[in-house]
Amino acid sequence: MDHVFGFTHYLYLKQTIKWICLFGIASAVLLTVQYSQPPIFRSLSFLLSGVKSHSLKDSYPAFNGSVITEKRTNLSMADEKRPKPETLPVLSISQMNELLQKTRSAPHSVPSQLSSRVDQELLEAKSQIVNAIITNNDTDLYALIYRNISMFKRSYEIMEHMLKVYIYKDGEKPIFHDSILEGIYACEGWFLKLMEANKQFVTEDPSEAHLFYIPFSSRLLELTLYVPHSHSRDNLIQFMKNHTEMLITKYSFWNRTNGSDHFLAACHDWAPAETRGHLLNTIRALCNADIQTGFQIGKDVSLPTTYVQSATNPLKNVGGEPPSNRPTLAFFAGHMHGHVRPVLLAHWGNDTDMKILTRMPHVKGNQNYIDHMKTSKFCICARGFAVHSPRVVESLFYNCVPVIISDNYVPPFFDVLNWESFAVFIPEKDIPNLRTVLLSISREKYVEMFERVKKVREHFFWHSEPVKYDLFHMILHSVWYTRVFRTGF
Repeated sequence: MDHVFGFTHYLYLKQTIKWICLFGIASAVLLTVQYSQPPIFRSLSFLLSGVKSHSLKDSYPAFNGSVITEKRTNLSMADEKRPKPETLPVLSISQMNELLQKTRSAPHSVPSQLSSRVDQELLEAKSQIVNAIITNNDTDLYALIYRNISMFKRSYEIMEHMLKVYIYKDGEKPIFHDSILEGIYACEGWFLKLMEANKQFVTEDPSEAHLFYIPFSSRLLELTLYVPHSHSRDNLIQFMKNHTEMLITKYSFWNRTNGSDHFLAACHDWAPAETRGHLLNTIRALCNADIQTGFQIGKDVSLPTTYVQSATNPLKNVGGEPPSNRPTLAFFAGHMHGHVRPVLLAHWGNDTDMKILTRMPHVKGNQNYIDHMKTSKFCICARGFAVHSPRVVESLFYNCVPVIISDNYVPPFFDVLNWESFAVFIPEKDIPNLRTVLLSISREKYVEMFERVKKVREHFFWHSEPVKYDLFHMILHSVWYTRVFRTGF
């Protein structure tokens, strides 16, 4: 009997050891696949990851913090493992203004082998803009929302008459020459689509081009190449590095100005990292306009983060109540992403004058969230993981004065718009003083800011057929404006 028991026990131990070994081998294989990602497994990982087609609605998870369909990828875990960049001092909006003025007035000696005709056109444009006839009574533009309405109007007129853009045809879809027109990253998609369809500015002759456009989508780059759960964007960065080096090798255009006459438009949070290396020489139009991650005032362009619910009706629900019918002092609702929003909620979540909330119950069309914006005096635009937020543009759409709480964030079209005339900027450290700051703004001052919000929002509208001064033209103008002021001495 003992002999039989011993033999049975032996067989049991043998089977157990066998399964343990198999489990160990399987675990090793899975870890190897996850972290080394050979091409065949990377392809399988992408196919099995459930990434939806970019033609579907790319909804925004923090729009009102309700039920979501898009996962906004973040690298908070991976970033903790990376060496932390040197922390830069927080620049106030006034200091940003001073920095812009210094870069605009400083001499630029960009090496150039451009044709003399293009050189002379840019230098002449610069002279005309700097010496623009002063005007404060324009029928189309409201002077008080601009830094200098005379310079803006003259530069816009010259752009319409002169600007020529060459678009690189290299690169395959979906990363290049393709667009997502809905969701939080829609700005880059709309601009790419409208730029490639444009007949006024686009030229097929690179010798007459003032600007060279690299038409890629940072969102589609992430959807196509990011390996789910890898917590690494290194392959995305390498992909853009390889593409740029190919352009430099294949064409002579880049070497004319070392890339300073090239530009791109990208809205994903990772775009600053994806556009380093050679691309740092270009004019980078970025939604994540963060000085801390390398955004350069006077060289780069800040794009608005525009959440588009419907590609066929991007201006849905625009408008809001008059100042007399806005009982709520300030409103915020959304996920507690990042370090700022939890502090905001902790200080002001129970305040009776303000509605500072976490995510709101989901209703069709996010109407509850929109109604709160339409009936609040101020709308809090607090940063999440990244500095940019669609709340800035949403505030303008619903006539709600934006309160931007995001250190070192450069607001959209900073080179042209006088943001202090229609928005409030509060350093992150001053969140405990939020209520005091807002109540210190007089009724008269608030009404002025409210009216300016209504005027400036026209610059943030998408149209399937671009119209004068709309968002497409404002992005192109900011790139053009930067190019002109970085020409010559």
